[in-house]
Order: sequence, then C-alpha cells, then structure tokens
Amino acid sequence: MISGQSAESQLRVSIVIPSYNSAVWLPSTLKSLVNALSKTSWIAEIIVVDDGSTDETTATLSGLESSLVPYSLRIVTQDNQGRFFARWEGIQAARHELVLIMDSRLLVDVNSLLHLDAAFKAGATDRVWNGHVATDPSAPLVGRFWEVPTYTFWGSYLKRPRVTMITLENFDHVPKGTGFLFLEKELFARACLEAWPVENAHLTSDDTKLLRFIAAQTPIRLDPDFSAIYRPRTTVKQFLAHSWSRGTLFVDSYAGTSRVRNLVLVALSILPPVLLALLATTIAMSAWPAVWGLLGGGVLGLLVPLLIAARRGCPIRAQLSYLTFVLPFGVTFWAGLTRGLFVHRRSFRNSTRHIETAQ
Repeated sequence: MISGQSAESQLRVSIVIPSYNSAVWLPSTLKSLVNALSKTSWIAEIIVVDDGSTDETTATLSGLESSLVPYSLRIVTQDNQGRFFARWEGIQAARHELVLIMDSRLLVDVNSLLHLDAAFKAGATDRVWNGHVATDPSAPLVGRFWEVPTYTFWGSYLKRPRVTMITLENFDHVPKGTGFLFLEKELFARACLEAWPVENAHLTSDDTKLLRFIAAQTPIRLDPDFSAIYRPRTTVKQFLAHSWSRGTLFVDSYAGTSRVRNLVLVALSILPPVLLALLATTIAMSAWPAVWGLLGGGVLGLLVPLLIAARRGCPIRAQLSYLTFVLPFGVTFWAGLTRGLFVHRRSFRNSTRHIETAQ
C-alpha cells in the first residue's frame, strides 16, 4: 500500500501544476481536475506555480477559486525559471506526502482519479503511476506532429494500450513523461535533486532524467485507465520554438548515459551539414546521379518514421502533419540539439553515468 495508506483511509494528495502563460487553458484544466477529484474520497489541495507568466494567469486563477470548492487553491509565484524549478517550488509548498504532478494544458479523464482511488483501496502497492496521455484529436494540424515520432518509437504500446510496468530494462521502449505523474513527494524530490541543474535550468530535462532515476528505485506503472488529453501548441511559431527547446532537452536526457548514445547525439549534429555540403558539391560538379541518390536517400530517411508510425496505427491527420512540418521541424530540432551539445557538454564526460538504486 502506497506510503502506508490503509484501504479505509482517505488519500491526502497535493496536485502541483506548473504554469507559464496558460491563462487560456487553466479554467478547463482545473474544471476537468475538479470533476475527476469529485469522484474520489481524496482530501486534496491544488497548487498552481506561476512561472513568471506575462498573461492573465493571476487574474484568471483568482476568479476560479470559488469554483474549485471543496478543494483549496494556492498560487505560488516565481520569476520565470522553467518547469523544473516550478515543480520544485510546488512540491516544497505541498502539505501532503502524495503528489500528482500535471501540466497546465491537460484535460483529466473524469474517471482517472477514481481508478487510482479504487486501486489503492483494493490494496495496490504501486508507488508511481504514469498517466496515459493522448494528444487532443481536435488540435490544429501543427499540433498533431509529435504523434508520428511517438508512434514510431512506442507504437507497440500505443497500438494496444495496456498496463505496463516501466523499468530500466524497457525504459526506452514505452511512452512516459512527468506531465501526469502520481507518486510520493519524497521520491519526486530525490529525483529532482539527482537531476539538479547547476545552470541553464530552463534547458534541463524535466522528464526523462527524473523518470530514469525513479525507475531505478521502483517500477513505474503506466496505466491506460489513468489518462488525460494533452492540448498541444496551436501555431507554427509555438511549434517551432518548442521543437528548438526539445532538441536541447533531448541532449540532456541522453548525454552521458552510454558511449553509443553520446556518439549518436554527436552524429545527429554533424551529419546534416556534412550531407548538405556533399549535396552542394555534387550539384556544383554536375554529378547528377550522386545528387539524385543523396536526395532520394534524404526523402527515404524522412519517410521511414512515417511508414513505421502508420503501420503501428498512427492517426492519418498526424501523418499529414508530419509530412507538412517535418522539414521546418528538422531544422529547428537540429539547431536545438546542436545547442544542447554545447550547453550540456559536461554530461558527456561521464559516459557510464551511474544511477543509484534503492537499497
């Protein structure tokens, strides 16, 4: 039983929501959360950490307090420091030993928390629950792009969602994230301290590194009945900015975890300009067979993820988004990744990074 909870006791949970310029999303996010909470017997508090927002977040939250009764709302404010420190401040403010970490753009399935409540009352011993989060099918085309990479790498689960225990052995083969995560506050705090950024906190991985540490302590339960809908970026500008930052975070997530991954990260940065230079050279030399060979290889390389994702059940609209935006995505993600090689260069010094396991 988690944290010593008995089957008869009420769970006491602090819900931590980091938020940056999410005033447009917060009303519906909190409404869905309260609807889900109302199905449980939980004693819950809601903590929204305003990470230096420049929109109407404060006014929006102030106007929502009465609609959240009987659950209390606390607003923690900080200068813009990124999601890592926003979550840290949230768990420091949390009064309860169990926390639900969730993003500000989520719509919580109405029965998700009831599913957790029933599981714990039935004697579940899983310490960490990772939510099954799907992209909003009504999102604009640009918002569906990430489903192709997701289905490419994790399609075996997404094609047939089922309860899966995430361990270090299968860590890279299943979807996971910290956007909808239920666990003990103490364990999340230890994961944060393990991944604590010395500098550039906004460029530090706030999911993969933390989850890898947690998976070394205890299996993480990925459960399709603990679910939410994610509402993605809705403009091309937002999408490209997000892709750029994800490129940098991708480096932080994997640099130093093995020598092979180090080499792959460096290759992903070096190969594109090398291939472009080679293409320019062959064009200048009028070596047309080589030109067409390089172009054909490039097109095939871009299509392979799409073909894999399609075979694994990726929605048609997501495939169309991939075809539409893969080139601008590639440029911005590559730029972010190359920046990450410099920003996180110290991580490469330890190519056999040790993850401390629980005794």
